Amino acid sequence: MQGKGFITLIAVILGLICINELLPTWYSGKIERQATELSAGDPVKYQKEIERLSKDTLDLGFNKLYYTKAKEKEMKLGLDLKGGINVLLEINQRDLINNLTNYSENPVLIEALNRTDEVQKKSTGSYIDNFFVQFDEVNKEKNTNLKLADPEIFGNPNLSEIRFNTSDEEVKRIVKNRIELSTGTAYEVIRTRIDKMGVTQPNVQRVPGTGRISVEMPGVKDIDRVKKMLQTSAKLQFWEVQQAPEIFPYFEQLSTVISLKGDSIGVAKNTDFLKLLQINTLATTGVANVKLSDTATVNKILNHPIAKNARPANIKHTQFMWGYKPDVGNEGNLVLYAIRGNASQKAPVDGAVESANISYDQLGRVVVDMQMDSKGAKDWKTMTEKNVGKPVAVSLDNVVYTAPNVNEAIPSGRTQISGNFSQEEAQDLVNVLGAGKLPAGAKIVQAEVVGPSLGAESIESGMWSFVIAFLIIVVYLIFYYGGAGIYAVIAMLINLFFLMGIMDSVDATLTLPGIAGVVLSMAMAIDANVIVYERTKEELFLGKNIKEAYKEGFNFSLSAIIDGNITSLLTAIVLYVFGTGPIKGFAVTLGIGIVMSMFTCVLLTRVMIFSRLEKGKGLSVWTPLTKNLFRNTWIDFIGKRKYAYIISAVITLVSLGSIFTQGFKFGVDFNGGRSYVVRFDQSVQSAKADESLQKMFVNKDGDQSAVDVKTFGSDNQLKVTTDYKIDEESVEADMEVEQKLFEGLKPFLPKDATIDSFKSSGDEAYGIISSVKVGPTVADDIKTGGAFALIISLVGIFLYILLRFKRWQFSTGAVASLLHDAIVILGAYSILRNVMPFSMEINQDFIAAILTVLGYSINDTVIIFDRIREYLREKKSLTLESLFNDSISSTLGRTFNTAFATFLVILAIFIVGGENLRGFMFALLIGVGFGTYSTWFIASAVTYDLLKKKGGEEATKKLAQKFEKTKEEQ
Repeated sequence: MQGKGFITLIAVILGLICINELLPTWYSGKIERQATELSAGDPVKYQKEIERLSKDTLDLGFNKLYYTKAKEKEMKLGLDLKGGINVLLEINQRDLINNLTNYSENPVLIEALNRTDEVQKKSTGSYIDNFFVQFDEVNKEKNTNLKLADPEIFGNPNLSEIRFNTSDEEVKRIVKNRIELSTGTAYEVIRTRIDKMGVTQPNVQRVPGTGRISVEMPGVKDIDRVKKMLQTSAKLQFWEVQQAPEIFPYFEQLSTVISLKGDSIGVAKNTDFLKLLQINTLATTGVANVKLSDTATVNKILNHPIAKNARPANIKHTQFMWGYKPDVGNEGNLVLYAIRGNASQKAPVDGAVESANISYDQLGRVVVDMQMDSKGAKDWKTMTEKNVGKPVAVSLDNVVYTAPNVNEAIPSGRTQISGNFSQEEAQDLVNVLGAGKLPAGAKIVQAEVVGPSLGAESIESGMWSFVIAFLIIVVYLIFYYGGAGIYAVIAMLINLFFLMGIMDSVDATLTLPGIAGVVLSMAMAIDANVIVYERTKEELFLGKNIKEAYKEGFNFSLSAIIDGNITSLLTAIVLYVFGTGPIKGFAVTLGIGIVMSMFTCVLLTRVMIFSRLEKGKGLSVWTPLTKNLFRNTWIDFIGKRKYAYIISAVITLVSLGSIFTQGFKFGVDFNGGRSYVVRFDQSVQSAKADESLQKMFVNKDGDQSAVDVKTFGSDNQLKVTTDYKIDEESVEADMEVEQKLFEGLKPFLPKDATIDSFKSSGDEAYGIISSVKVGPTVADDIKTGGAFALIISLVGIFLYILLRFKRWQFSTGAVASLLHDAIVILGAYSILRNVMPFSMEINQDFIAAILTVLGYSINDTVIIFDRIREYLREKKSLTLESLFNDSISSTLGRTFNTAFATFLVILAIFIVGGENLRGFMFALLIGVGFGTYSTWFIASAVTYDLLKKKGGEEATKKLAQKFEKTKEEQ
């Protein structure tokens, strides 16, 4: 055959590249397995063995391997396989705007910002675009006619390129560019911090146009430490401190207010506010010394509008900040400081740090020495001169680290930060300051945490599902196609090898959905072989010799294979563009798998088969049991279409009825909220756990927050979802929710369980094994992205079918069947949401499943349409109805084999692939079944009826002429 040498050369080159890419993964795994065996489970000994074994090298001539280098280059595993944390950081764009306006106090600006904050909670647009809209509205309402270039808005030294006559449109462009640059700066700072932490194979990416940064850190165990590290702005600020005599009269007044309006504030009227403050126990420059358990109540009181409105003029702009941590000897309490603020809340000294390092004070306590930049040093000198004999507070992200008295002016810009640090805390602070400050505060708007134990279990279940699925495909192919099936298996193995090698070479991350993508791409890869072999069988039954039959089989199948794979590839591309996290991994795996299957199953298999045939050897394409299956099978599909329409109409109406009346059970990535999977050392009844947790999650107004508790997989695991404090994205809010979760589940945990052991389940038989947090804004973005993905997929498939088959009737029939499949799956998830013993949530994974089903279903449809096109050229005497019936019936073998093999593979993953994949695979199971049905009775039938309305037999002739003309042009 032509091109045999070229195809072989490409395969050899690809093979060498993949070997080179996969060797580091094999070598690092080999070293780690040896260390595990030698250490016998002792982590300290394991680390020593790794250090010893890492000195060895493996010289292969073309590549020299040693452990540390191999570890850096090994295939990346996602956190669902390795454990760790995946977060979406959002840079505070209000802070950025405040900085760009030089902290202007203009009332129009402040009102516009406040309105934008509210709008943003329910908007999927960018913050800056919403701000410009709100600014215009406030400007019109107040009739102020302010321009964006006004000195009180953006026309200040911070934006020197803006002049007094710069147009609003130009100012918008400049501001957007500056915000994009600031996000870039934040990205570099975050990446530097992570590098300083020594995390292996982190993945840090910007999300264009959103002010967000995606960070994935597999293998990380100290989650709270990571969250603090990522969100700390490193914006070191120095403030004047107001002391107790100045603040105490307000506290006394507030105590009276509470006795009268406590219910309105959200606390009992008999709350003794002054007692909570414990002012008599103060030994610092703070204004209160509050028990840790009472800090939430004090925050609620001080931040309530009633309390703020009661403030006298001298503390109108005062900021109340907590100390960094309890002082030695005062471990149960936290000091509250009163910081002298102003309307803009801009600190007197707000400068970056040039250098920072760990040091020790006269008493041997750990401190951080730092040197300010030139501007900071100048402002610091002025401030210390002004406050000799008075305290000043050093804060980082609105937390006071120290507030000492100033003994004398400090002209050098060199100062010391103390805060009862541990060595690790001091090192983290040095790393944060050394990496540079963020241009604005950052908050975690989405987070996913997977414990190491769950990661190990995911790898095991993923590998088992892969092995079982692979064996199913191997047995089925050889059983059905005999010798040709063996060549299909060889091609599939090569395809798998190429897939993993290419993923490693492009630095793709392998996730649990990615493993599902590998298995699914294998199932879809056999489709190409099935198409070729079924067509070869047809040619053999026509009396052609084996070589000629294979030649015709490959030639006639090529267009159908290309069309089917391109539509599936379109789906994978849409998944990649609109998906996030693991869904991107699934899309990458599926996309590479589709491309590689085209090469291995079409070109490479052809080379191998014809190499055998040219040597005069035969190659069976059936077995005695399968030779005559589906041969001469003819079904009147078009004649039975009205019955199918009735069945589909009933199923569709029932599905839509459930969708609009019962709705869905949405996951946290669609609704927003926090979700935790908790494991216990004994079986737990979800109803009892739910009753216990309901008492814990009560918001500040005394209202019950939503709490949903379900058994997750085995009876010793629960999935707990709540929207408690979902609008708060701070680490403190996360810790509060985890504390309440622990307290609520304490009756079901071991007696010696602690909050620390509960939060890190790695070494325990109980605790949080995974968690997900999604803010409401991100949830709206995910829902919008999912809707766009579905629409764009349908539009893309419609246009591609129109391009290939030249008639809108084919495109309409195809899209009608896809809509039918989508509605059926949605209906099943609505009807069965409280019935199935596994998660039936509508989330990102579900959207990926829907799109995958669309790709699979259209693949089937294209095969039949391709056969219709072929028969139009060859069997011009057929009526339109006969044309469709013959085309569908002649492809029954291919449709059944692909659907049955794919169904078995998905069923294997569904059973042994782990709880996290069960809902995803259930959607695929429904999709494969109804996708096959809709290909026969919806896509083909709708296309037939539309063509019939355009003139019946005359339409057939015109269609044949159009296809014939297209063929001649090609």
